[in-house]
Amino acid sequence: MMTTLSLEWRRALDTRTQLLLFLLTGAALWQMAAPGDLMAHGVASGDQGYIQESSGVLLVPFAYLGAKHMVTGYDHLLFLLGVIFFLYRLKDIGVYVSLFAIGHSTTLLLGVLAEVRVSSYIVDAIIGLSVVYKALDKLGAFRAWFGFQPNTRAATLIFGFFHGFGLATKILEFEMSPDGLIPNLIAFNVGVEIGQLLALSTILIAMSFWRRTDSFAKHAYTANFAIMTAGFVLMGYQLTGFFVTANG
Repeated sequence: MMTTLSLEWRRALDTRTQLLLFLLTGAALWQMAAPGDLMAHGVASGDQGYIQESSGVLLVPFAYLGAKHMVTGYDHLLFLLGVIFFLYRLKDIGVYVSLFAIGHSTTLLLGVLAEVRVSSYIVDAIIGLSVVYKALDKLGAFRAWFGFQPNTRAATLIFGFFHGFGLATKILEFEMSPDGLIPNLIAFNVGVEIGQLLALSTILIAMSFWRRTDSFAKHAYTANFAIMTAGFVLMGYQLTGFFVTANG
């Protein structure tokens, strides 16, 4: 009786875990098809107004905004999911997530402070490419197509740079007050990393349960293909927006 109940529980848990991962990808696809304010690195109108009107050092509110951005940033979550998909040791996960955080933090801070203005469409298209890259990497496509494996750590750091630039371009558009700019930016970035840890913890818990089931090997390919599809949709949407805006 206990064996039967245990098997039924594992099957139910397996279904829920897979559903959670596919809902994450599905939410990304839905947002990519939604209006511009819901696109990658979009900021809610209320948050946008707060950023524009704020002045002085406001560490807690900006830390909250940073955490909120990461937790709701489907492009970041898809990339992180791709990064950790086949990583089992916490040490390896920590290395890759740290590289992503270093890249993301560096360009977020430098991009805003140096006022590096680039097209948000192009940056977000590259972020979509990063999602595609990680999915193809996990599927072994590069070794099969080209006979070699790119340096995954270097790629994670480089794409982390672009993820940071994506947010920096949005912050520059909001013209944050110079009064308290640096402390608020640092607080925002700390919030981003807190949000990343929260989101990553949820993903890791779901993945750990799924990996214990027999269906992981069966559906891992499908999951990575879904992630890759979401990345391609993001790229296409952003490139279309770029060319429409340029010709408009």
